[in-house]
Amino acid sequence: MAHPKSRISKASRGKRRTHLKMDKPTISFCQTTGEAHVRHRAFWSDGKMYYRGQVVIDNSSDVEEAAE
Repeated sequence: MAHPKSRISKASRGKRRTHLKMDKPTISFCQTTGEAHVRHRAFWSDGKMYYRGQVVIDNSSDVEEAAE
């Protein structure tokens, strides 16, 4: 098992870890619905799932039938 010969200071450790931070997700707006969503992810809007501006799953009729 690795064992350091001397202690690593907090500053040196922090310099090494500077690139490990998380990036903010990129937000896009759908051209069809105008909804904000995370890029390259499907999203729900009014009972329909959209991906790349097209309807992938349409549950709007199921929601209306269940409400009645």
